[in-house]
Amino acid sequence: MLFRFSLYGFLKNQKYYEPFLIFAFLEKGLSFFEIGLLIGFRELCINLFEIPSGAVADLYGKRRAMIFSFVSYIFSFVVFALSIHVSVLFGAMFFFAIGEAFRTGTHKAMIFTWLERENRINEKTKVYGFTRSWSQTGSALSVVIAALIVIFSGNYSQIFWYSIVPYIFGVINFLGYPAFLDGERKHAVSLKKISTHLLDTVRDIWKNRALGRTLVESMTQDGTYSTVKDYLQPILKHAALAMPLFLYLDDQKRAAILVGAVYFVLHMVSSYASRSAHRVCTALGGEHPARQKIWIFEFFLFLLMIPLFFLNLTSLLIAAFIVLALIQNVWRPIVLALIDTTSDAEKGATILSVESQAKSLFVMLAAPLLGHTVDLIRAPNLQFLPIAVFGLLMVGLMLLTSRRKPVGSVQTIE
Repeated sequence: MLFRFSLYGFLKNQKYYEPFLIFAFLEKGLSFFEIGLLIGFRELCINLFEIPSGAVADLYGKRRAMIFSFVSYIFSFVVFALSIHVSVLFGAMFFFAIGEAFRTGTHKAMIFTWLERENRINEKTKVYGFTRSWSQTGSALSVVIAALIVIFSGNYSQIFWYSIVPYIFGVINFLGYPAFLDGERKHAVSLKKISTHLLDTVRDIWKNRALGRTLVESMTQDGTYSTVKDYLQPILKHAALAMPLFLYLDDQKRAAILVGAVYFVLHMVSSYASRSAHRVCTALGGEHPARQKIWIFEFFLFLLMIPLFFLNLTSLLIAAFIVLALIQNVWRPIVLALIDTTSDAEKGATILSVESQAKSLFVMLAAPLLGHTVDLIRAPNLQFLPIAVFGLLMVGLMLLTSRRKPVGSVQTIE
């Protein structure tokens, strides 16, 4: 099953659109504020369907939820590829959000269910880090393919058509998952059962201070990273045009080469970080000390980015984004282990969906605001300065409200 879990991540991360998403939207004539609105709309839709989708997965079958998720992704790619108007892009974002809502949390819960059945639950950080590393390896390969698509097609929208193929193989992969990973499904669909299950889960989170704090930190960390990470694309384009390389190519192809190269390195570094997360966790003294030290390190990283913008040191800013991705991929396995340790396994998919929904709510509010702020700044080297200020404020807030000792019982990785 580790092969199938890893294959899922590898195929799921064949997101050929991801390193060029901002470019694709700019090509369609959108401003950064409109791009932020699109992303905010996506997160709003995820919020509407996130927790109910997790409850449906817990009650009626996780494999079915995953297959439905991938089918929704495929439909959204078709609409993205064909769309030429903003209104249609909102429709594409809706189907993409449905895919996200039925996927996030569900597959992680399946991994934890398998670990419990195999009596390997103490390896959760290691196993999730291993499967996540394959996701990042898939991302590294995908950026190379995506760059080649842009270079040879000269059109950003083509990448959405190519994104359909790996997701079809993803559906085929799910069909080979063992039936027990669906969980104990109830055959009679009942909104009352879903609502009761959901309310019980929210009540448990409210009473469990350790779990609640972990979810808040996860929302802030993942939400901040999701809000700022795509701004690396226009920074890379600026760097590509300033470099005296490949001058015989047009601006789009020159940018595609640098974007492909940097994102390849970023994902390979992220893959190594995910695979090594359990070692970092142990070296830092366990899950709780590790997350505290990660916050401190990230605070100084965002602080360093501010003078880098003023000095127009683009190469160092690109390096900072790569380090930010490394931090995120060490953080994610650790925080998921913390969530699993402090939560009820029977409500795993629902709790992880609550976590994902909280992040979506964060991004829904932050993305349009950050995009509007970026649009207001006219100085080329300072246009993306709000990224560093935003990150510094969010991380600083977590440090100011953190506790010196963990709340409740938290397991340490041996």
